[in-house]
Amino acid sequence: MARISGHRETLIDIPAAQFKAECLKLMDQVEKTRQPVIITKHGRPVAQLGPVPAKAASLFGYMKNTMRIRGDVMEPLEPQWSALSGKEDHL
Repeated sequence: MARISGHRETLIDIPAAQFKAECLKLMDQVEKTRQPVIITKHGRPVAQLGPVPAKAASLFGYMKNTMRIRGDVMEPLEPQWSALSGKEDHL
């Protein structure tokens, strides 16, 4: 018979014979609840049936539509230097 043990997460311990008989049902349960099932033999944990980790989203394009460009991005932000314009102050 399955029993719930007091670990950090709620884990279900199930004997191997019972797991064998209820494998498909337990797989559906793990997929639905995302809680692992510990499979035991003679009361000792020997295996764990757990959910597959979610596939990480691609980092490419993750900030799309989060910024706005205002004005001309090619125009300098500060006034042009006098050395570049040719209008240098003579000392």
